Amino acid sequence: MQEPNNIKDVMMLESVIKFIFDNIGQLVSTNKISNTLNSNHRKNSVNTVESYLSNLIDSYIIYKISRYDIKGKYYLKTGDKYYVCDLGLRNYLLGGVRDYGSILENIIFLELKRRDYEIYIGKYDEEEVDFVIKNNDGIKYIQVALSVRNEDTLKRELSPLKNIKDNYPKYLITLDYDTNDFDGIKQISAIDFLPGRTGL
Repeated sequence: MQEPNNIKDVMMLESVIKFIFDNIGQLVSTNKISNTLNSNHRKNSVNTVESYLSNLIDSYIIYKISRYDIKGKYYLKTGDKYYVCDLGLRNYLLGGVRDYGSILENIIFLELKRRDYEIYIGKYDEEEVDFVIKNNDGIKYIQVALSVRNEDTLKRELSPLKNIKDNYPKYLITLDYDTNDFDGIKQISAIDFLPGRTGL
């Protein structure tokens, strides 16, 4: 008997969920998921993975975010990212909290979603901007990092924002309880941003 929504293999569905949950905020493709599962002896097809992902998105278990080429001003067809609606469920399935940077990025994504922004992953040449967000006020760019008190980390996180030549607002959101301005790039604290004490 076939399961609802064409879910024929519950174990395969669980494998797809765990893969996505373990790779939140990472660029992935259905081919990569399929190949990874096949290498782990979970025989599948790309079409099966696409179907399961579609069901997960329709069920609001995960969100799929596409990429936007900032320089060329067009939407990219490959290299999506996925975020989860419930980090508690992720922790339960994966066996505890890990990847704090990815978790913070997911939390910021959910807050941006709650504030009703249109959200994309930004690409500028070979560099990535965590979020390009849009609403009636225009476009904003956001980088998310646990901490940028290390100089190399700060340089890495600021680099894609500095390379963008337009004048839209740019933000760096961290768990550091710091507020700074790096040549127009505003660093704000996630602790203030999440409860809404700091806007964008």
